[in-house]
Amino acid sequence: MTKPGTLFLIPNVIAEGTADEVILPGVKQVIKGIQYFLAEDIRTARRFVSSLKVFDSVEALQFSVLNKDTDAAELNNLLKPLINGNDMGIITESGCPGVADPGALAVAFAQQKNIRVVPLVGPSSLLLALMGSGLNGQQFSFHGYLPVQRADREKAIADYEKDSRKKGVTQIFIETPYRNNQVFESFLHTLAGDTLLCVAVDITGPAESIKTRKVSEWKKHKTEWPKLPAVFLFLAR
Repeated sequence: MTKPGTLFLIPNVIAEGTADEVILPGVKQVIKGIQYFLAEDIRTARRFVSSLKVFDSVEALQFSVLNKDTDAAELNNLLKPLINGNDMGIITESGCPGVADPGALAVAFAQQKNIRVVPLVGPSSLLLALMGSGLNGQQFSFHGYLPVQRADREKAIADYEKDSRKKGVTQIFIETPYRNNQVFESFLHTLAGDTLLCVAVDITGPAESIKTRKVSEWKKHKTEWPKLPAVFLFLAR
Protein backbone atom coordinates (compact mmCIF):
# COMPACT_ATOMS: atom_id res chain seq x y z
CA MET A 1 0.00 0.00 0.00
CA THR A 2 1.29 3.46 -0.92
CA LYS A 3 2.09 5.68 2.02
CA PRO A 4 0.02 8.91 1.87
CA GLY A 5 1.71 12.25 1.49
CA THR A 6 1.57 15.10 4.00
CA LEU A 7 -1.17 17.73 4.06
CA PHE A 8 0.41 21.15 4.64
CA LEU A 9 -1.73 24.06 5.84
CA ILE A 10 -0.28 27.10 4.10
CA PRO A 11 -0.84 30.57 5.59
CA ASN A 12 -1.68 33.47 3.31
CA VAL A 13 -1.23 37.19 3.78
CA ILE A 14 -3.94 39.14 5.62
CA ALA A 15 -3.07 42.43 3.93
CA GLU A 16 -2.11 42.64 0.25
CA GLY A 17 1.57 43.08 -0.55
CA THR A 18 2.93 41.87 2.80
CA ALA A 19 4.23 38.42 1.81
CA ASP A 20 7.88 39.40 2.30
CA GLU A 21 7.12 40.46 5.87
CA VAL A 22 4.75 37.73 7.08
CA ILE A 23 5.50 34.55 5.08
CA LEU A 24 8.58 32.93 6.60
CA PRO A 25 11.45 31.53 4.49
CA GLY A 26 10.79 28.07 5.94
CA VAL A 27 7.20 28.19 4.71
CA LYS A 28 8.36 29.19 1.23
CA GLN A 29 10.78 26.26 1.22
CA VAL A 30 7.96 23.83 2.03
CA ILE A 31 5.75 25.30 -0.71
CA LYS A 32 8.60 24.83 -3.19
CA GLY A 33 8.29 21.06 -2.72
CA ILE A 34 4.53 20.87 -3.36
CA GLN A 35 2.86 20.35 -6.73
CA TYR A 36 -0.78 19.90 -5.65
CA PHE A 37 -2.86 22.59 -3.95
CA LEU A 38 -6.41 23.09 -2.70
CA ALA A 39 -7.78 26.64 -2.59
CA GLU A 40 -11.03 28.57 -2.29
CA ASP A 41 -10.19 30.58 -5.40
CA ILE A 42 -7.68 29.19 -7.89
CA ARG A 43 -6.93 32.56 -9.46
CA THR A 44 -5.97 34.27 -6.19
CA ALA A 45 -4.10 31.17 -4.98
CA ARG A 46 -1.98 31.12 -8.14
CA ARG A 47 -1.27 34.81 -7.73
CA PHE A 48 -0.21 34.29 -4.11
CA VAL A 49 2.11 31.38 -4.92
CA SER A 50 3.57 33.32 -7.84
CA SER A 51 4.26 36.30 -5.57
CA LEU A 52 6.46 34.12 -3.35
CA LYS A 53 8.89 33.59 -6.26
CA VAL A 54 9.69 30.00 -5.31
CA PHE A 55 8.77 28.59 -8.75
CA ASP A 56 10.01 29.66 -12.17
CA SER A 57 6.41 29.23 -13.30
CA VAL A 58 3.17 28.21 -11.57
CA GLU A 59 1.66 26.81 -14.77
CA ALA A 60 2.76 23.24 -14.03
CA LEU A 61 1.19 23.28 -10.55
CA GLN A 62 -2.20 21.65 -10.03
CA PHE A 63 -4.89 23.58 -8.16
CA SER A 64 -8.34 22.28 -7.18
CA VAL A 65 -11.22 24.18 -5.61
CA LEU A 66 -12.13 23.57 -1.97
CA ASN A 67 -14.71 26.08 -0.77
CA LYS A 68 -17.85 26.40 1.35
CA ASP A 69 -19.87 24.63 -1.35
CA THR A 70 -17.61 21.57 -1.47
CA ASP A 71 -19.46 18.43 -0.41
CA ALA A 72 -17.75 15.98 1.93
CA ALA A 73 -18.38 13.27 -0.68
CA GLU A 74 -15.99 15.07 -3.05
CA LEU A 75 -13.02 14.94 -0.67
CA ASN A 76 -11.83 11.48 -1.61
CA ASN A 77 -11.42 12.60 -5.22
CA LEU A 78 -9.96 16.02 -4.35
CA LEU A 79 -7.38 14.46 -2.06
CA LYS A 80 -6.48 11.58 -4.37
CA PRO A 81 -2.95 12.93 -5.01
CA LEU A 82 -2.42 13.02 -1.23
CA ILE A 83 -3.76 9.49 -0.78
CA ASN A 84 -1.48 8.33 -3.60
CA GLY A 85 1.64 9.57 -1.83
CA ASN A 86 2.00 13.19 -2.95
CA ASP A 87 2.25 16.11 -0.56
CA MET A 88 -0.58 18.64 -0.85
CA GLY A 89 -1.07 22.18 0.39
CA ILE A 90 -4.23 24.00 1.43
CA ILE A 91 -4.11 27.72 0.73
CA THR A 92 -6.63 29.92 2.49
CA GLU A 93 -7.79 33.27 1.13
CA SER A 94 -6.45 35.11 4.19
CA GLY A 95 -4.52 34.15 7.30
CA CYS A 96 -4.35 30.53 8.44
CA PRO A 97 -6.26 27.58 6.90
CA GLY A 98 -8.78 25.59 8.89
CA VAL A 99 -10.03 28.39 11.14
CA ALA A 100 -13.25 29.96 9.85
CA ASP A 101 -12.12 28.39 6.59
CA PRO A 102 -13.38 25.51 4.40
CA GLY A 103 -9.94 23.92 4.57
CA ALA A 104 -11.14 22.37 7.83
CA LEU A 105 -13.08 19.83 5.73
CA ALA A 106 -9.90 18.47 4.17
CA VAL A 107 -8.10 18.48 7.51
CA ALA A 108 -10.90 16.46 9.12
CA PHE A 109 -10.74 13.98 6.22
CA ALA A 110 -6.97 13.63 6.59
CA GLN A 111 -7.25 13.08 10.34
CA GLN A 112 -9.87 10.38 9.81
CA LYS A 113 -7.55 8.63 7.34
CA ASN A 114 -4.54 8.95 9.67
CA ILE A 115 -2.76 11.19 7.16
CA ARG A 116 -0.11 13.53 8.53
CA VAL A 117 -1.25 17.16 8.82
CA VAL A 118 1.30 19.96 9.25
CA PRO A 119 0.10 23.51 10.02
CA LEU A 120 2.69 26.05 8.90
CA VAL A 121 3.37 29.19 10.92
CA GLY A 122 1.77 32.35 9.59
CA PRO A 123 -0.34 35.41 10.40
CA SER A 124 -3.63 34.89 12.24
CA SER A 125 -5.81 37.99 12.49
CA LEU A 126 -7.69 36.45 15.42
CA LEU A 127 -4.63 35.87 17.59
CA LEU A 128 -2.93 39.11 16.58
CA ALA A 129 -6.09 41.06 17.42
CA LEU A 130 -6.38 39.30 20.78
CA MET A 131 -2.71 39.94 21.52
CA GLY A 132 -3.11 43.64 20.80
CA SER A 133 -6.46 44.11 22.52
CA GLY A 134 -5.44 43.89 26.17
CA LEU A 135 -8.52 41.73 26.80
CA ASN A 136 -8.58 38.32 28.49
CA GLY A 137 -6.20 36.06 26.57
CA GLN A 138 -6.66 33.16 28.99
CA GLN A 139 -10.34 32.64 28.22
CA PHE A 140 -11.73 33.58 24.84
CA SER A 141 -14.28 32.32 22.34
CA PHE A 142 -14.41 32.82 18.57
CA HIS A 143 -17.87 32.97 16.98
CA GLY A 144 -17.15 33.77 13.34
CA TYR A 145 -19.75 36.03 11.74
CA LEU A 146 -22.71 37.60 13.52
CA PRO A 147 -26.20 37.36 11.93
CA VAL A 148 -26.83 39.67 8.98
CA GLN A 149 -30.23 40.93 10.16
CA ARG A 150 -29.88 43.69 12.74
CA ALA A 151 -32.44 42.34 15.23
CA ASP A 152 -30.90 38.86 15.16
CA ARG A 153 -27.40 40.33 15.36
CA GLU A 154 -28.16 42.46 18.40
CA LYS A 155 -29.90 39.60 20.19
CA ALA A 156 -26.80 37.47 19.62
CA ILE A 157 -24.54 40.26 20.90
CA ALA A 158 -26.66 40.61 24.05
CA ASP A 159 -26.46 36.87 24.68
CA TYR A 160 -22.69 36.83 24.16
CA GLU A 161 -22.31 39.79 26.51
CA LYS A 162 -24.18 37.95 29.28
CA ASP A 163 -21.87 34.99 28.81
CA SER A 164 -18.80 37.24 28.83
CA ARG A 165 -19.88 38.94 32.04
CA LYS A 166 -20.64 35.63 33.74
CA LYS A 167 -17.46 33.80 32.71
CA GLY A 168 -14.97 36.62 32.08
CA VAL A 169 -14.47 35.40 28.52
CA THR A 170 -13.37 37.57 25.58
CA GLN A 171 -15.80 37.23 22.66
CA ILE A 172 -14.27 37.41 19.17
CA PHE A 173 -15.94 37.99 15.79
CA ILE A 174 -14.99 38.66 12.18
CA GLU A 175 -17.00 40.53 9.59
CA THR A 176 -17.23 41.19 5.87
CA PRO A 177 -15.49 44.56 5.32
CA TYR A 178 -18.52 46.30 3.81
CA ARG A 179 -20.52 45.56 7.00
CA ASN A 180 -17.89 46.85 9.45
CA ASN A 181 -19.82 50.00 10.31
CA GLN A 182 -23.18 48.24 10.63
CA VAL A 183 -21.74 45.70 13.06
CA PHE A 184 -19.87 48.39 15.01
CA GLU A 185 -23.12 50.36 15.43
CA SER A 186 -24.85 47.21 16.70
CA PHE A 187 -22.14 46.76 19.31
CA LEU A 188 -22.56 50.36 20.48
CA HIS A 189 -26.35 50.04 20.53
CA THR A 190 -26.38 46.76 22.46
CA LEU A 191 -23.38 46.53 24.79
CA ALA A 192 -23.25 48.08 28.25
CA GLY A 193 -21.27 51.30 28.63
CA ASP A 194 -18.51 49.72 30.73
CA THR A 195 -17.98 46.76 28.38
CA LEU A 196 -14.57 46.91 26.70
CA LEU A 197 -14.78 46.80 22.90
CA CYS A 198 -11.77 46.34 20.63
CA VAL A 199 -11.78 46.96 16.88
CA ALA A 200 -8.77 45.61 14.97
CA VAL A 201 -8.61 46.67 11.31
CA ASP A 202 -6.17 45.84 8.49
CA ILE A 203 -3.89 43.78 10.73
CA THR A 204 -0.32 43.62 9.32
CA GLY A 205 -1.36 46.16 6.66
CA PRO A 206 -0.46 49.84 6.19
CA ALA A 207 -3.72 51.04 7.78
CA GLU A 208 -3.45 48.72 10.79
CA SER A 209 -5.38 49.93 13.83
CA ILE A 210 -6.07 48.05 17.08
CA LYS A 211 -8.03 50.10 19.60
CA THR A 212 -9.77 49.05 22.83
CA ARG A 213 -12.16 51.44 24.57
CA LYS A 214 -15.16 51.29 26.86
CA VAL A 215 -18.36 51.36 24.83
CA SER A 216 -19.26 54.64 26.56
CA GLU A 217 -16.01 56.14 25.23
CA TRP A 218 -16.59 54.86 21.69
CA LYS A 219 -19.98 56.59 21.73
CA LYS A 220 -18.43 60.01 22.36
CA HIS A 221 -16.89 60.17 18.89
CA LYS A 222 -18.31 59.34 15.47
CA THR A 223 -16.16 56.58 13.96
CA GLU A 224 -16.25 55.39 10.35
CA TRP A 225 -14.34 52.20 9.66
CA PRO A 226 -12.75 51.53 6.26
CA LYS A 227 -13.85 48.59 4.14
CA LEU A 228 -10.91 46.48 5.24
CA PRO A 229 -10.73 43.13 7.08
CA ALA A 230 -11.67 43.61 10.74
CA VAL A 231 -11.84 41.65 13.97
CA PHE A 232 -14.18 42.72 16.77
CA LEU A 233 -13.60 41.67 20.38
CA PHE A 234 -15.34 42.55 23.63
CA LEU A 235 -15.12 41.76 27.33
CA ALA A 236 -18.01 42.55 29.67
CA ARG A 237 -17.27 43.53 33.26
